[in-house]
Amino acid sequence: MNSCPCGAANDYEQCCSPIHRDHSQAKTPDQLMRSRYSAHVKGLVDFVVNTYHPSCQAEQQREAIAESIDSDWAKLEVVSAEPSTLADEGFVTFKAYFNQDDKQYCLEERSRFVREDGLWYYIDGEFPQPEQDSRLNEPVHSVKVGRNDPCICGSGKKFKKCCG
Repeated sequence: MNSCPCGAANDYEQCCSPIHRDHSQAKTPDQLMRSRYSAHVKGLVDFVVNTYHPSCQAEQQREAIAESIDSDWAKLEVVSAEPSTLADEGFVTFKAYFNQDDKQYCLEERSRFVREDGLWYYIDGEFPQPEQDSRLNEPVHSVKVGRNDPCICGSGKKFKKCCG
């Protein structure tokens, strides 16, 4: 069995391959997002460029898109697929993992897809904002931070080794 890179239980030939051959086979934003990830794994630059919404002018970004595709993609995790209040819009939140310099990184995005003339397209996405320490909203003189607590600046270091 040739499992699909998108992580679905189906074989690639029954999952993303038909969409790679015919963009109109993506019937939902989730299917298009999964096929775009699989296209990254398979090195299908044309498919990725062609499934950007025309307003994105992806052809002008082809070289940068090709560089992004040329990564060591490890796995895809679909967090949620949400319909919009609009029939021709949908959102998919995902985590795409890739390896670089002997480390694994995660790209998380909430992607927006729109449907035009029966075809779904990727149009844009939002990256989640890291949670901000609530103590950053307090006056400095009232902030209680232990020397061994994580630093409130978000560096990940102990307070005493960072801003303390």
